[in-house]
Amino acid sequence: MTRTIVASATREIIIGFDQPFCVIGERINPTGRKKLAAEMIVGNFETVIKDALEQVAAGATMLDVNAGVTSVNPNETEPGLLVQTLEIVQGLVDVPLSIDSSVTAAIEAGLRVAKGRPLVNSVTGEEEKLEAILPLVKKYDVPVVAISNDETGISMDPDVRFAVAKKIVERAMDHGIKPHDIVVDPLVMPIGALGDAGRQVFALLHRLRNELKVNTTCGLSNISFGLPHRHGINAGFIPMVIGAGMTSAIMNPCRPQEMEAVRAANVLNGTDPNCGNWIMTYRDHKPAEGGAAAAAASPAGAGGGRRGGRAGRAGANARAE
Repeated sequence: MTRTIVASATREIIIGFDQPFCVIGERINPTGRKKLAAEMIVGNFETVIKDALEQVAAGATMLDVNAGVTSVNPNETEPGLLVQTLEIVQGLVDVPLSIDSSVTAAIEAGLRVAKGRPLVNSVTGEEEKLEAILPLVKKYDVPVVAISNDETGISMDPDVRFAVAKKIVERAMDHGIKPHDIVVDPLVMPIGALGDAGRQVFALLHRLRNELKVNTTCGLSNISFGLPHRHGINAGFIPMVIGAGMTSAIMNPCRPQEMEAVRAANVLNGTDPNCGNWIMTYRDHKPAEGGAAAAAASPAGAGGGRRGGRAGRAGANARAE
């Protein structure tokens, strides 16, 4: 059974098919969050601290940490800021961390200060990235997220995305990195733009699990990008994607509807023994307002609610705020 081990200084987590779904908290990321970016640029980490504590309290298994505040000279600005952010976060919480950057120098700087066994986010199938990131993964003996795109971009053909994932796994093995330390992101497409995006990722997950035998992750809210009431789509997607074989996701654990779906999927998937976590979390749960009362409080003739969702990064890398 494939098991990917990540750890903080004091806590070890296993990502695996027979393990509870790994929730990687997405909030410490200034992409699309102007206020957070502005704070971090001037050395204000109040929101970072708040987000770290809130996500762990909400049930995050791990935290993703990104310090990409600007596209101007990121090779100079990002390494130091990422180190500072990682040190603050790992001083606050005991969960493992994901070092999230597209800047190789920042990833290496983060690996030098990270305690335990962090997850590197990420490497792609691009030759330049493979040759830059895989030696670091081997040197520091850490797992890495492998994103299924290469020099040609993101293919709409799931077979091509699988081929890119296979290429990354094989190149990692050439560096002495075992497949259990590769966590593949098959790239979830927005369902509003690509009607079979759900079916695509379910089929991809089946192949990744059974042919490559790797663990998987995704930017979960990509599926609902551009749609109203995104959290309803996300919550419906979670148990389906877990049932298809996904073992982790970068998501917002502070959304109760989505975390409820994760916990329910763990129960139904047999990874919450004796329903222990579900019972501990919800034994004192009070039901939400009844449907009739909620309908009465809604504007007359409302059809499916107002359009919502912030315009974050377009395309496959968009994430909910």
